[in-house]
Amino acid sequence: MKTWKKLHNNSGLWPRYFVREKVLTAIRRFFLDRVFHEIETPSLTCSLPPESYLDIFETKLYDRMNHSRRAFLPTSPEPFLKKLLVAGVGNCFSITKSFRNTEDTSYTHTPEFTILEWYRVNANYRDIMTDCEELLIFINTYLQRMREVKTNEKPIELSYQGEVITISQPWERLSMREAFQKYAHTDLERALTRDKIAPIAKAKGYQVEKDDTWEELFHKVYLNEVEPHIGRNKPTIIYDYPVALAALSRKKKSDPRFAERFEFYIGGMELGDAYSELTDADEQLARFQEESRERRRLGKTDHPIDTDFIDALRVGMPEAGGIAVGVDRLIMLFADVTDIADTLFFPIRDLFP
Repeated sequence: MKTWKKLHNNSGLWPRYFVREKVLTAIRRFFLDRVFHEIETPSLTCSLPPESYLDIFETKLYDRMNHSRRAFLPTSPEPFLKKLLVAGVGNCFSITKSFRNTEDTSYTHTPEFTILEWYRVNANYRDIMTDCEELLIFINTYLQRMREVKTNEKPIELSYQGEVITISQPWERLSMREAFQKYAHTDLERALTRDKIAPIAKAKGYQVEKDDTWEELFHKVYLNEVEPHIGRNKPTIIYDYPVALAALSRKKKSDPRFAERFEFYIGGMELGDAYSELTDADEQLARFQEESRERRRLGKTDHPIDTDFIDALRVGMPEAGGIAVGVDRLIMLFADVTDIADTLFFPIRDLFP
């Protein structure tokens, strides 16, 4: 049954769907109170930062003479916000729609989704970790205050699927190496090349094809043996990813095999992906070119690289930390639902039955 029909038949469902407006209000108050500028970014562009694991939406832009140009729906507001960092906007955030294809059959993905990104200048990924902790507590407190019936809920506790999750600071923090050792019983430092990870994956019982890349084999282990265990009854930050998995992130000075990237998980869901932002134009271009080659190898839609973004980096982007957070998944958490469609008035399955 389509969502509007459910709401027509059962008015008791409205509070679940109105969690969205409350979460969005809380996010804006959090950042505006901290003097971040809210930025509106485009929903149509002529180029994209290439990311090998994403499928994109392509369309055409016509002029009055019916001449067409290739156009794309952005996968995130990231390049637009970073160009403004170069221009001097300072701390900023955006709440916008983004688009990623082939994501219509998952309970935690949707092809058209709402994304929150923010950037803090003169900061790194550890500063963004603190922002995440403070933001989640702020949203939770705001939602509790908005409820008409007073309860004994604590600002540092939320209930998700029958479990009480404590979100007080600091959250659990595991490096990717620690997470692999703890849950996959694997020394990640000995699995950083394709030749080294292949026998490990095979010994674990995974099918290893000759054309499988290091990244594909890494994810077979990570998604099956590590990710299911993290962020279940407490928020968890997984940080310091192998550099091959961080195309837009700065390498660690102490160990350039790894990058200053983290993801955070709550209620078993991955909610955000953060970096100490890469500011070197030449290195960024080289990584984009490598990602483009990988896209072609995988048979994904080839598209122009955002060279305007590279030009902006050459002008000079300030040191910054940034993050992308899936707002729909945040709403799933606070609405206590397991299907992303239950947070949307018009989920994709209603529009394309």
